[in-house]
Amino acid sequence: MVVLKGIPSLLSPELLYALAKMGHGDELVLADANFPVSSVCKCGPVEIRADGLQIPAVLEAILKLFPLDTYVRSPAAVMDLVDSDKERGLEVPVWTTYAHMLKQAGSQGTLETVERFAFYERAKKAFAVVATGEMALYGNLIIKKGVIAASDLC
Repeated sequence: MVVLKGIPSLLSPELLYALAKMGHGDELVLADANFPVSSVCKCGPVEIRADGLQIPAVLEAILKLFPLDTYVRSPAAVMDLVDSDKERGLEVPVWTTYAHMLKQAGSQGTLETVERFAFYERAKKAFAVVATGEMALYGNLIIKKGVIAASDLC
């Protein structure tokens, strides 16, 4: 836990360090409890633990510090449903939550859906993967870092 003015206390020092080191276009994966975080991170991304935390809470804290990329059509992506879940009409209410939170943070884009195995491959190229305790099915989210204008710096 971090105890600093203006910094959400649920952001760990490791996560803050990763956010600070990321550059424009780098991606951060917020992984649900079922995501193969350690396996994906063997390919390069930094593994950050946020066990027990839900993705909406982590996302809310991150978005206080993290600019979303405005130079792409979609600065955020979710893992698309597999065909059998599409056929049975599985709904993913957490996607609506993410979309609302991203819009409140200034994003004009929509959530991109990425096929399951393509999502894993994209995650392997991310800057970091945050392992959370999110239990919502298809709760994984990738966000892309934007730029901070000089006027927004302290």
